[in-house]
Amino acid sequence: MRTFTRICWALLGIVFIFSGLVKLNDPIGTALKLEEYFEVFSQDFGSFFMVFHSSARLISILLSSLEVILGVALLLRWHLRKTLWTLLALLVFFAFLTFYSAFFNKVTDCGCFGDFIKLTPWQSFSKDLVLLGLWLVVFLNQRYLRRVFAKGTLGVMYMTVATAVAIGIGVYALGHLPYFDFLPYKVGNDIGKLMKPVAPLRFKYVMEKNGESKEFTEYPTDTTWKYKQMVALNPEDGPKITDFRIWNDTGDFTQEILKGNRLVLIVQNTDKTDRDRFDKINALFQSADSSRKKITPVVVTSSSPNEFDAFRHEVNLSAPFYYADATVLKSMIRSNPGFILLKDGVVKGKFHYHDIPDRAKLEELL
Repeated sequence: MRTFTRICWALLGIVFIFSGLVKLNDPIGTALKLEEYFEVFSQDFGSFFMVFHSSARLISILLSSLEVILGVALLLRWHLRKTLWTLLALLVFFAFLTFYSAFFNKVTDCGCFGDFIKLTPWQSFSKDLVLLGLWLVVFLNQRYLRRVFAKGTLGVMYMTVATAVAIGIGVYALGHLPYFDFLPYKVGNDIGKLMKPVAPLRFKYVMEKNGESKEFTEYPTDTTWKYKQMVALNPEDGPKITDFRIWNDTGDFTQEILKGNRLVLIVQNTDKTDRDRFDKINALFQSADSSRKKITPVVVTSSSPNEFDAFRHEVNLSAPFYYADATVLKSMIRSNPGFILLKDGVVKGKFHYHDIPDRAKLEELL
């Protein structure tokens, strides 16, 4: 039992640290998921939860850092009993969120491990039940974990460092870009290629007749069968990008933006866009436009035409502009505004507005 307890103890601590670090890698992505929960809860339980909506990024960093801190505290066996009770509170909270998402089909991805590992709501809830099982084993067998690896002042120092590192990781990622990009628009990906299926999709058809359900690999010619559902047999071979579309008042621009060298400025929402950097942004646009690499600057936004027209005059932004879905733009880059450098649809670079490149950098990447 001693060995089993120590395995459970190590697993519980490692999973919490890993889960927290994955979220801190992309605190904006975690904040977007929290906003989704706040919106769902405000609809189901009252508008009170929208109070937290504007603080989602701060809550994202604090909650993710807490996971790392508790994981470190558990592995060090620092104030073990208090640490375990705090872990229990967090586990129960997570289990409630995942169960609520699964049972009522409210949030289809809990974001437990960010975009690194995608879990369905029921998989997420099962994961939380396993963690609660690990916690129970550790809690009931604390006598096998009596040795503390950091006592007194040394323990406080270790925990202070762990806290500072965890928060620092999140704050830096918030002010720049994720350290590791797990989204479809990461550097090196070919957007056009990812919009196409790897192989032809195959389907099965679930039909019903006289209360009986039956699956067919080909649509039945017998008209007495009533269509119920169509399920892909090889969904992993489908396109990884399904919602990328760019347009303007004259029509679709999706294929055009995937041709040649394009410096794409993404303005997700003019209300929340940082305006302080537009002198540098405009200078970069002018510089890129005269590049020997023939870099074409364009702007893509999810704001309404009237909002963006007022905004571009306010910041003196002079470049062709197009529209896209807000969710797509948030997936493309975690910065508002932010740059994506494309070469024939291949992502060659991504830049936060705190890290605006010069023309030489752009030409080097192309």
